[in-house]
Amino acid sequence: MPRLSGDVVAIRKSAARQFAVLIHAGAARVVPSSLWLLESLLPSRCACCDAPGPTACPACVAALAFLRPPFCALCGAPTAWPVGRCRECSGRRLAFASARAAVRYTGSAPRFVHAWKERGLRPFADRAGELVVERLACPPADVITYIPPDGDRSLKRGYQPAQGLARALGRSWRLEVAPLVARARPVERQTALGRRERRRNMRGAFTARGTPPPHVLLIDDVYTTGATVAAAAAALRAAGARQVDVVTFARAVR
Repeated sequence: MPRLSGDVVAIRKSAARQFAVLIHAGAARVVPSSLWLLESLLPSRCACCDAPGPTACPACVAALAFLRPPFCALCGAPTAWPVGRCRECSGRRLAFASARAAVRYTGSAPRFVHAWKERGLRPFADRAGELVVERLACPPADVITYIPPDGDRSLKRGYQPAQGLARALGRSWRLEVAPLVARARPVERQTALGRRERRRNMRGAFTARGTPPPHVLLIDDVYTTGATVAAAAAALRAAGARQVDVVTFARAVR
């Protein structure tokens, strides 16, 4: 089945923004019929396979590779038996107490994440939150925060995926969501960088906003090498947080 063209995706995003303006303007009675018309003309499709229906169709959700224990107690990598540290995190100074993810970054997961991050598919944040809650228990936390995007990418997308996931988890786990982390400097895109380059790229990239509470839950969309969340956790710890735990939707597994 052919994928939605860029023009159609742009129309849907533009219409969604217009409806949001209507809501804030007090035109709530008009919005439901307008949404119905939009859905009739441009029906929702699965972000992964493009089939008509929900944002994440049952078949593509079933194709996700959910992570199952045993895990590394620190970084959350799947292991043959429970360990305190694994080969991925052994010898590294990591400022977070634990990291956990719901799915492997393989199969249908990269396509979902790409649509969520690069095509501005906001509804997937709620579905990703549901999948995380189904698989993971909420770590002890006073507040939820998230990895902020850099300014240029945020303007380009008009949306912050990690923030969307944090809000979805905040509703499910009944925790306040607050922007406790800020970018301290621009960084290179991580996609083409190796593990060591990623760590060097993210070192000192974040700063804390104010004084965080003792226990902070840090949210991001994908854990690749841990460089991003480790740098953000270090900033929170330096500002006074006693413990930072990390939760992501997906995780790269080597």
